[in-house]
Amino acid sequence: MPDINWYPGHMAKTRRLLAEQLKGVDAVVELCDARAPQATRNPDLNYLCRGKARILILNKADLADDAVTSQWLAHYREMGLSPIRFNATGARTRDVLSAIEAACAPAIERMKAKGVNKTARLMVIGIPNVGKSTFINRIFGRAIAQAGDRPGVTRSNQWVKVGPYLELLDTPGMLWPRLSDQGDARILAYLGSIRDEILDSEGLAVDLIKLLYGLAPEAVCQRFRIAPEDIDPPEPEYDGAWHETPTVLDRVCAGRGWLLSGGRPDIARAAALVLDEFRAGLIGKISIQRPGDQAVDEAPVPVLQSELDEKPAMKRRAPKPAGPGSRPRGRRPSR
Repeated sequence: MPDINWYPGHMAKTRRLLAEQLKGVDAVVELCDARAPQATRNPDLNYLCRGKARILILNKADLADDAVTSQWLAHYREMGLSPIRFNATGARTRDVLSAIEAACAPAIERMKAKGVNKTARLMVIGIPNVGKSTFINRIFGRAIAQAGDRPGVTRSNQWVKVGPYLELLDTPGMLWPRLSDQGDARILAYLGSIRDEILDSEGLAVDLIKLLYGLAPEAVCQRFRIAPEDIDPPEPEYDGAWHETPTVLDRVCAGRGWLLSGGRPDIARAAALVLDEFRAGLIGKISIQRPGDQAVDEAPVPVLQSELDEKPAMKRRAPKPAGPGSRPRGRRPSR
């Protein structure tokens, strides 16, 4: 499968806007996907938010393995963060509001000493399709921020007044310019954080179903009506003509009866099924990343986008070669 990269122009604009607006907020609420917390945390945001109190929300925890999520919570606490397990579609908000109160307490106390009741202002950040708008709607108590199950729904910043002294800033999802770790890039694609239109969906679905089979074989076979030997179907025997090597998607089509004219399997439909049902949690509570899979580096990283923002340095024009009869540059000769 070809390398995966997706960094549309509006993300570069979003980064510049976030860098400016971060100066006016008291704390940051960062959302990641509980099924793969490391892959769904933008290292560029980690750098931008340095010096700000931060609350880390492991969202969509209802779709992840509970035991693995507990490991991630312990891992991030050891790193000095304040992680919270959360389900934006039905969880209680008490823990989040308590964390917000603690994160903003120093700024509020400073203003209270001056006789001012300060409004706590927090920025909600994360990669695309991690559930930022749904999270804000849950905290607010009803739908106020536009949300969707695909990346790129939120395209501009929006302040939401949650209470008399609490405001949340909903921001567009932002990736980083170069997805150098293609393993993490595939995870982002599995989770729907990268537009399906730019991906090889069939190859992606084959890789995903193999990954899920390694984690939950019984659930995968039952959900897609396949047998263990269907994960890697054997090559067809040569009978005088060449035939395409079947994939597990051929077996998914056979199990569902999805055939086109001429008995051809509807591979595109099967690929969409595998991706959609994993993203919706219909296969089961599965985490596809665990602490220790790769080291999580919390150290500040270079401003990745700065390479794109900086204007190229002006090049000094080389002097023209001297022609016949010309005099060298310098002081005018005395008469």
